[in-house]
Amino acid sequence: MQTPFYLLDRAKLVQNMEKVARLRELSGAKALLALKCFATWSVFDTMRDYMDGTTSSSLYELHLGHEKFGKETHAYSVAWADHEIDEAISYADKIIFNSLSQLDRFAAKAQAKGIQSGLRLNPRFSTSGFDLADPARQFSRLGEWDLERLESALDRISGVMIHYNCENGDFDLFDSQLTRIETEFGSFLKKLDWVSLGGGIHFTGEGYPLEKLAARLKAFSQSLGVQVYLEPGEASITKTASLEVTVLDIVDNGKKVAIVDSSIEAHMLDLLIYRETAKLPQNGAHEYQIAGKTCLAGDIFGDARFDAPLEIGDRISIADAAGYTMVKKNWFNGVAMPAIAIREKDGTITPVREFTYEDYRSSLS
Repeated sequence: MQTPFYLLDRAKLVQNMEKVARLRELSGAKALLALKCFATWSVFDTMRDYMDGTTSSSLYELHLGHEKFGKETHAYSVAWADHEIDEAISYADKIIFNSLSQLDRFAAKAQAKGIQSGLRLNPRFSTSGFDLADPARQFSRLGEWDLERLESALDRISGVMIHYNCENGDFDLFDSQLTRIETEFGSFLKKLDWVSLGGGIHFTGEGYPLEKLAARLKAFSQSLGVQVYLEPGEASITKTASLEVTVLDIVDNGKKVAIVDSSIEAHMLDLLIYRETAKLPQNGAHEYQIAGKTCLAGDIFGDARFDAPLEIGDRISIADAAGYTMVKKNWFNGVAMPAIAIREKDGTITPVREFTYEDYRSSLS
């Protein structure tokens, strides 16, 4: 295939899905794919067998989850607009409101359609190391935390969503923070039917004590008498995809720089936002900086090492290019958007989507 393209590996995806299924089996928790992280519906046919449904952050994500994934559909938005709410309710099994204000405005419509309503609960702490992504940051608009205000909503809600983990691979930290939630909000949570603990728990990572997590979730569920939901995004698809690129030019201005037919700003934007380095090859004595082809001076994937000197036309695989990556791709500089392909279990590669000039043109006016 012509690069650049995202290459999803179905066999690696199944490995993650089997861990999701194991956690569901041992804990009794339900798992919903977080579409804000990954929404490439070409592989939903594989994921559907291992997960309970989807959760969304907008009307379009909600629509996609309902249409392409099916099963249970949770609808969340930081703020629903008046013109969105009727359509949102038509797709949702549960609708989660970010604030009491939104609940006051729209809960009656959900109730009239037989849709369960929930609230976002902000515990006022999180595991995020970035202020930009910290839902518990000062003056956070994400959820309600006052217990008296939460109690006032009990006649209109059946559950809450608590999203406070971010790339948390530390089970002991998860355990201690969940204990804090039980201590501060347990009396309130016992009056509900379900509690979503959101995403950000890196339980598919290497060496994660999945059985301990399952036991802890089961104990939480049983002690409070609630159905637990998890919303794995990154955990569902970590290490399942790469961004395949080709070297277009090599320059040496004191450091060897390989310019590729892609762009970190256009094709791996989350790394640029958080000033992180792409996962590049690191074996060999030949070091190069890998840079994108846009006019942005900082369009740099990072440093890589190779066994042999790079040449124009060589292909490079950039790992972990699924989560918060494919959903953020854009048309900056009019650079060709990566196609999407799937490596099947037998090793064959199936192209599933290409983007053309017409797609670029139609994204504008």
